[in-house]
Amino acid sequence: MTTAAPTLARLLRPYTGSFAAVVVLQVIGAVSGLAPLLAVVELGRALLAPGPVDDGRVWTAVAVGAAGLFVRLALTAASAGIGHLLDGRVQLAFRRLLAERLGRVPIGWFSRRRTGELAKVVGEDVSAVHPFIAHTPGELVSAFVVPLVSLVYLLTIDWRLTLITLIPVLLAILQVPLMMTPSRLREQEEFDRGMAGISSAVVEFVQGIAVVKAFGGTGRAHRRFLTAADAFVGTFTRWVRGMAGPAAGMQLALSPPFVLVVVLIGGTILITGGELAPADLLPFLVLGLGLTAPVAALGHGFDELQAARRAVGRIRDVLAVPPLPEPANPVAPQGHRVELRDVRFGYEDDHEVLRGIDLVLEPGTVTAIVGPSGSGKSTLVHLLPRFFDPASGSVLLGGVDLREVGSRELYRTVSFVFQDVRLLRASVADNIALAVPRASHDDVVRAAKQANIHERILELPRGYETVLEDETGLSGGEAQRISLARALLADAPVLVLDEATAFADPQTESAVRRALAASQGDRTTLVIAHRLETIVDADVVVMLENGTIAERGKPADLLARNGKFAEFWHAHTEDPGESR
Repeated sequence: MTTAAPTLARLLRPYTGSFAAVVVLQVIGAVSGLAPLLAVVELGRALLAPGPVDDGRVWTAVAVGAAGLFVRLALTAASAGIGHLLDGRVQLAFRRLLAERLGRVPIGWFSRRRTGELAKVVGEDVSAVHPFIAHTPGELVSAFVVPLVSLVYLLTIDWRLTLITLIPVLLAILQVPLMMTPSRLREQEEFDRGMAGISSAVVEFVQGIAVVKAFGGTGRAHRRFLTAADAFVGTFTRWVRGMAGPAAGMQLALSPPFVLVVVLIGGTILITGGELAPADLLPFLVLGLGLTAPVAALGHGFDELQAARRAVGRIRDVLAVPPLPEPANPVAPQGHRVELRDVRFGYEDDHEVLRGIDLVLEPGTVTAIVGPSGSGKSTLVHLLPRFFDPASGSVLLGGVDLREVGSRELYRTVSFVFQDVRLLRASVADNIALAVPRASHDDVVRAAKQANIHERILELPRGYETVLEDETGLSGGEAQRISLARALLADAPVLVLDEATAFADPQTESAVRRALAASQGDRTTLVIAHRLETIVDADVVVMLENGTIAERGKPADLLARNGKFAEFWHAHTEDPGESR
C-alpha cells in the first residue's frame, strides 16, 4: 500500500447507503425549513391585503409553517443521528487500520518519530474527520439546495430585487479566495505543525517525567515546551492577522443588519418607482436572511473540510509507511548462532552509520559493544531483533537470513531490553509475563528475583497485582528491572541488552549481572555497554568507531594490546561521565 486514497475509498465504500441517507434527510429537512418562512410571508400578505382578513388563509399558512418546522426538526435530527453513528463506525475503522499498519511497520521506524506526533495522528487527526462524516455532507448539500429553492421562489416575484438580495452573498464569496492564497495556506500548515510540536512536547515531557526529574532535566524540558509554545504563538498571530480581514468581511456581508439594509434600499427604490408592490418586499426581507445562513454554514463547512483534508493527509502518511516485509515461506533458524556479514546501514541514503560489519556471536557467549557516541552501537543491536533491515549484507540467525524468518518465530528467539523502557498500564505480573502470558505465578516471581526486583514489588500496594501508573509509579531503574525480568522469563535463546541497568545503583547492577551470568547457559547475548565496568566478564568486546569494527577480543587481551580499546578504556574510567 503506497497511498491512502484507495484505502480511504475502501473504508468509506461500505457506508455509501448511510451517507446517502444522511444527505437525503438533510436536504428534505432543509427544504421543509423554508415552510415557516414562506408561512410568515403568506401571513403578511393575508394581513396586509385590503378588506377583511381571510381566516382560512391565515390558519392554512400557520398549519403549513408548523408542519414544515416539525418535518425539519424530525428529519435533521434523524440525519444527525445517522451521521454520528456513521462517524463512530468510520473512526473505529480508521483507528483499526492505523493500529494494523503500525503493528506491521519496522519497530525501528518508531524510534525515528516523536511520540506526540503519532499520538496526534491516531487521536486528534482521526477525530478531526468527525465534521466531514457527521456534519459536512448534509450541511454542504443543504447549503446549496436552500439558496437554490429560495432563489427560484424569489425570481418568480421580482428578478431585479432578487439580484439585489444576492449582493451580500456575492460579497461574502469574494472573500474566499483571500483565505486561500499561498501565504494563507502556508500559515495554516505552520499552525498545524505548531500544534503538533506542542502536543509532542507535552506528551514526551509527561511520559519521561521520572527520568527528567531523576537527572535534573526539568528546566531543560520546560524550556523545550516553552520554546514550542512561543513558536506557536508567533505562528498563530501571523495566521490570525492574515485571516482577520477576510473573515471580518465575510461576517459583515452575511450579517442580518447588512442584508436587511441592502434589501430595504433596493426594495424602496423599486417601490417608489412603482415597479414593486409593497407586500412583495416581505418575502425578500424574510428569505434574504435565509439565503445568508446556509452560505455562512458553507464557509464553516469549508474550514472543516480543509482541516479534515489535512488530517487525512497525515493519516495517509502513516498508512503509506511500508510494512516490514514478511517472508512468503518462513524458514526456521537452526540454532541461535548470530552472524553479521558485510552489513551496511544508514538512516539516510547519503550517510552510512554501519559500514561493512562482519561479526559472529556464538551461543553461550556474551558480546559487548563499546565505542564513542555516534559510532553505531545502538544501530547495530537494533538489527538483531530486525528493527531495521540492512541496506546491504545480511544478518543471520541459526544460518538463516532474518528476512526469511517469520516475525513470530523471530521474537520467540530474540528478546531485548533497552534503556528506554515502556511498561504497560497493567499489573506488574502481566508486565513481566507479557511474552509468556500462561506463565505461572512462581515463574513470574523467579524471574523477578533474578532481576533483583522482587522485594520492591512486594512493597507495592498490591504486590504483583499492582497496576502500574494507576496505583503506583516506578523509578527508571525499577522499570528497567521489570523489563529485564520480562526478558528472563521469556528465556529467549538470543538476548539483546542496550544498557539494561543504566538507571540502577551499583549494588543492584552487580546483582543483576550475577543473575544474568547464572542464567546464561547457551544463550547468545549482545550487550551495549555504556558503563565499562559492566563488560569485564564479557567473552568478546567489539570496539566500534565511525561505523566500523576497530578492535575485537577478550577485554584483558585488548587492554594488554594497548590499542584503541585501551585508549577508550583509560579515557572513560578516568572520567566516567564521558562513557555515555
